Amino acid sequence: MSEKKIVSIEDRIPKLKQARKKKANRRLVLYLSFFFFLISIIVYLQSPLSHVKTIEVNGNVFFTDEAIIELSNVEVQTSIWSVDKEEVVDSLETNPIIEVAAVERRLPWTVNISVTEHERVAYTKEEDSYFPILSNGTILREYGQKTQNGDAPLLVQFTDEEYLHKMSVELSELPARILNLISEVHWIPTAENNNKIMLYMNDGYIVDGTIRDFSEKMKAYPSIVSQLDSDEMGIIHIGVGAYFESLEHMEEKEETKEQLENE
Repeated sequence: MSEKKIVSIEDRIPKLKQARKKKANRRLVLYLSFFFFLISIIVYLQSPLSHVKTIEVNGNVFFTDEAIIELSNVEVQTSIWSVDKEEVVDSLETNPIIEVAAVERRLPWTVNISVTEHERVAYTKEEDSYFPILSNGTILREYGQKTQNGDAPLLVQFTDEEYLHKMSVELSELPARILNLISEVHWIPTAENNNKIMLYMNDGYIVDGTIRDFSEKMKAYPSIVSQLDSDEMGIIHIGVGAYFESLEHMEEKEETKEQLENE
């Protein structure tokens, strides 16, 4: 039988003391680290190190960075922790141009402001200037320009704000490929239909329709045009149902009407 090695308590005590000492040292280092970490936080919060030094702005098109910062009421040299994110968002979103805003603190001293502005969907012309119209119907009169860029349709004779707003919303819901085909939209209300509009398209066609459900009905436009002879111009009706009426047929109808009236 093999003999078991017996270790006396006297031999084990130094090792136990050494292990306990290492454990106590590790605990002391942990406590000291935590203590200095808390001290560092307190110093950071109480010193200019926590003051806002940089304000970043992104997503803005119509507004300059400086204008966004002014609207936000965020100031440099104030504590980054005093920036009330909800209050800043509320300040920005009350502006009719801004649809959504977000604010983020980036330690140690940066505030990031992101905005999404309402999309520009059209222009209107007043005197000799063109003004952008946003998807919520807001006219940006401070952004007048002498020429139309051709990147959005021109709204003509929309003298009533209610119908201007309705038309703007409908245009904002159109796919870009269809919106880009529209040159002008004329509001021509009648006694029977206040929503009546006439569109002049970049491909030469005319569209007769209404503001109500315009975006949904206009989605059929590319399909209708693809079935037409490219040399035959006319009016595409998208009010009740959808059909094409050639200019030649319209002229014949007009001649027949005149003949009947003269008889």
